[in-house]
Amino acid sequence: MPCVTLLLLVLLHGLETNAAERPDMVIFLSDDHTYHDSSPYGFDQSKIATPNMDRLAKAGMTFDRAYVNSPACAPSRASLLTGLFTAHHQAEPNHARPLATLKKLPAFLQELGYEVVSFGKVGHYNQTPEYGFDIAKHFKYHEDIAIDKACRWLEDRRDERPLCLFVGTNWPHVPWPEIDLKSDEGADLSIPPTHADTNISRLWRARYVRAVENMDRDLGKVYDTSRRILGEDVFFLHTSDHGAQWPSGKWTLTEDGVRTPMIVSWRGRIEESTRSRAMVQWIDVLPTLVDVAGGALPTNIDGRSFLPVLTGSSTKHR
Repeated sequence: MPCVTLLLLVLLHGLETNAAERPDMVIFLSDDHTYHDSSPYGFDQSKIATPNMDRLAKAGMTFDRAYVNSPACAPSRASLLTGLFTAHHQAEPNHARPLATLKKLPAFLQELGYEVVSFGKVGHYNQTPEYGFDIAKHFKYHEDIAIDKACRWLEDRRDERPLCLFVGTNWPHVPWPEIDLKSDEGADLSIPPTHADTNISRLWRARYVRAVENMDRDLGKVYDTSRRILGEDVFFLHTSDHGAQWPSGKWTLTEDGVRTPMIVSWRGRIEESTRSRAMVQWIDVLPTLVDVAGGALPTNIDGRSFLPVLTGSSTKHR
């Protein structure tokens, strides 16, 4: 056998071995979810119950200072999927697309042997396939079948490659679930100081709470299916693209606009029930996933891996 051929086979065998050792990863994205409107973050813990976020928090690390890079859907998601600030990927207005010439997140992981799959709203709706996922399905506006379809696909999957699965729910993005106009469901809710405390505000906030509960239900489905199929040591990250469509929330550069929930579990690598005050950003997710996968960190993006924070070797990031 020629030496070149033998060397190639050895290298390919090494790649296969490394790929087999790479952890499966699941990224669950919620849509328009203000960070404090969930029980792990506690603005209204008794009235906005998110038991699946609570479970995830008990299994891993909750970030108290995680931020997105834009308070609007398309630019925020473009930053997640390019690792770049909005001025660099140039999808600055909502509905804009990042530069087509940029290398996107799926390509970084595909080079490491991953199958990279998207169900639901991951990119900005119809833009999602343009990011180069191996599979991209059910990304239309409130195509809420995406969650069950993702779980079924995962159960039926037979591919031996390591997996990075993105699942995006449309909740709690509007339209929020309907509530009877005569309902007093919002009467005992706490109203954030940026909202006008009126009966109409309380009615709409009660509808929003229902939408948050829908999101948490979707999270639980994906979390349980991933651990059952991929193993309890799956790397699992949950976060939201920006705050909800309330005053001083979405569209605004305020804490409620750009601060986001972020909870990460990875059994055996991330200590359970921990909280971090390290400041992290959505542009940091891409290099963190590459780091978790054991790849060389990209040097031509704005994001930085926060894996050292996750594993406890550092308490600071930015």
